[in-house]
Order: sequence, then structure tokens, then C-alpha cells
Amino acid sequence: MVRGREVAQTKKNAQERQGQEIHPGDFSWSFWFTLPLYPFGKRRTIRKEVLKDTIWTFDQLQGIFYVVVPIRMTVVKLDEGGLLVYAPVAPTTECIRLVNELVAKHGDVKYIILPTISGLEHKIFVGPFARRFPNAQIFVAPNQWSFPVNLPLSWLGFPSKRTQILPEDSRKTPFANQFDYAILGSINLRLGGFAEVAFFHRRSHTLLVTDSVVSVPEEPPAIAQLDPYPLLFHAKDKASDIVEDNQANRCKGWQRISLFAVYFRPSMVEIIAWAEVFRNASIAPERSKKAYFGLFPFKWNSDWKRSFDALRGNGRLFVAPILQTLILNRAPRETIDWANKVASWDFEWIIPCHFDSPIKAQPHQFREAFSFLEQSSSTGLSSNSYPLPEEDFQLLRELEKGLNKFGILPPAKELK
Repeated sequence: MVRGREVAQTKKNAQERQGQEIHPGDFSWSFWFTLPLYPFGKRRTIRKEVLKDTIWTFDQLQGIFYVVVPIRMTVVKLDEGGLLVYAPVAPTTECIRLVNELVAKHGDVKYIILPTISGLEHKIFVGPFARRFPNAQIFVAPNQWSFPVNLPLSWLGFPSKRTQILPEDSRKTPFANQFDYAILGSINLRLGGFAEVAFFHRRSHTLLVTDSVVSVPEEPPAIAQLDPYPLLFHAKDKASDIVEDNQANRCKGWQRISLFAVYFRPSMVEIIAWAEVFRNASIAPERSKKAYFGLFPFKWNSDWKRSFDALRGNGRLFVAPILQTLILNRAPRETIDWANKVASWDFEWIIPCHFDSPIKAQPHQFREAFSFLEQSSSTGLSSNSYPLPEEDFQLLRELEKGLNKFGILPPAKELK
């Protein structure tokens, strides 16, 4: 089995490596205003062959205030020819060209999977992507919803005649001879719900997941290095810094971005008072719109790297803190049952929609990631062998308390 690795060459994407001319318009995403996340109307795509002639990933980038992380689509070749697409990304000209290169060699896109109900960053691309492949069938996770008004999927751009709900029984699908799947959800969050559908490709022993588990790489992924400005922005220690573009600073920025992305406000960062922020901005060497006019409201503890090392845990799998704190603990029994079903499959690789990919992992490692839901009856402590630092959960704990107080979020439940 030949597995793709992240290439050191990050200045060029797959098309450029093949000698094709690249036009800036190829990266354009005209509907960015429907979900205004950085990089807004310009989205690059990197395609990576994960398993030769069988599995490919398509990475794009998204974030807020330069806290940018990969968002990933996975394409799997079907045994009879044709392609299955899991969690589409923005169908830019570049992205569709890269998909069509696979279509020309392996057959048309037959199935498009939306494996979540609450992830707008995944749902918003399905309709536009499906319109580029008019013969594909679209399968979506059950109990779809939208906010603030719960609209039919057809009103959200899904082709009504080609869209259907994934049945609970995976044997009732046209791809049942090659894939198993398990549906988690819908977990009631009052204002909406959470669900995820994990897909298992039997022949390659590969598990596809959306948000449930992640692994954070020590170095920034290739898609983040096409434009290193966000990495260098967060490598600053103060607004007046001029950061050299080198790999050490790119890694420093990426590691801090990772802490922001999973904790929102890690314990190792202090949010500076706005009066000081504006004073610092007035003397910042770069005060352009791109640099947020010199605003840099962060002050990092000198020991911040220790928090990242604890998060990374040598590349271990973990459940994102926001899911641990605000979502999965609302349905611990349903989550554990789902994790047990997924862990019953004999996968060797995991491809999540965010952060690192592919991840070499065994089923017991996947199951261990959910042990934060299990409490020891004798000590009351989590049985998780690799717990994340509790101090980094402070903001999320405060957010949970406030949402509970105002009845926006249902209370957490104990595992029974």
C-alpha cells in the first residue's frame, strides 16, 4: 500500500507541479458572503493522493482573524468505476479541474455525501458542488436543519430530485458493497442538533470522519503554507514585531493557531486591554487593512509551547474540546455506542475533515479518544489516559455555564 505524504514543496499546488498554467480566477469562490470566513472569495485547493488510484484528499483553508485550519474533502474510487465524494469543499474552478482529472481517469462522480447536519462550513458547498456533477446522487445525514429558519434542503441549493437521506441501515445504499457507515445523532442542542456520519471504506481499511476526532500536526499543513501571512501574523509576540518568513516562525504561528482553533482562548494567552491594544497599534510597523490596522490583542505566556505539546500529544487522536464541553456530553451514551460501532471496523487509517490527514490509527485509539465521557465510579475522575490540560478549557467551561443558565443549551448528562 502506497500512502501519500505532505510534500515539502508548498509554494505550488498539484496543477503547478504538473506544469499547468494557473490563473487567479481559478481560486475564486463567488458565494463567500454566505459564510464569510477567511480567505473569503479566494480559495486555493491542494489535492493529495492518499492511496494510489484509490483515495485523494482536497484541502482548502478557512478561519477567522487568521486562525486558519484545513477543511478537507475526500474522494474515493469505486470498485466498478466512478467516484464517491465525502464532505465537499468550495467548487472553485481549480477544485473542479482537479476533480475532473480524476473523472477522466476513473469515471464520473456518482455519489456525494454530506456527513453532518450542523456544520455549515460543510453543508454550504454541497449544492454548488452537486450542480457541477449533474449525474451524481446526493446522500445527506438525517435530521438536517438550518438557522434561524429551518428551510427545506432544496431552498439551500440541494438538487431535490437527486437528494436523499442516508438510511439508518447502510445495506440499503447503492454503495453498500464497499462502505459501512455509522450515524451519530441527532444530538439535541435546543437551537439545533449535531450529527456525524463516519464512513468506512473496507478495501483500503480507511475511516472517513468529519469533526469527531482530530490530530494536530507539529508543522503547518501544505495548504496553510501557500500563503504564510496568517502563520507569520500569529508568530508575533507583540504588535511591533516584524516576523521573518522562515520555517521556524511558520511553525510557531501554526502551533498558536492550533491552540486558538481548539480552545478559542487557551490558558497560555492573555487578552490585552483594548486601551493598550490601540496604543500598540499606533506604533506598529504594519498598519494596513491586511494587518488589521496593527491590532494585535494577544500576549503569550513564555511557556505557551508546553500547552501545544500537550494538545498534540505526539500526534494522538482526540475529540475537539468544543465537542467535549458543549456537544457530545449532552448524549454520552449515544456517543459511546457510536464510537464502539466505529471501533468494531478494522481500519488502519483515519481521514478527518480538519487538521492532519491521513492518520495512522487503530480502532482502539479511536475509541480511547471518547473516554472523556466515562467517569470512574470510585474516583470521579475521567478515565481518559491522555487528558487535555483542564486550564485550557476555562473559556469553554464559562461558555457552557452561560448557555446553560439562559436555557440555550441543555445540561450535560452522566453516562449510564
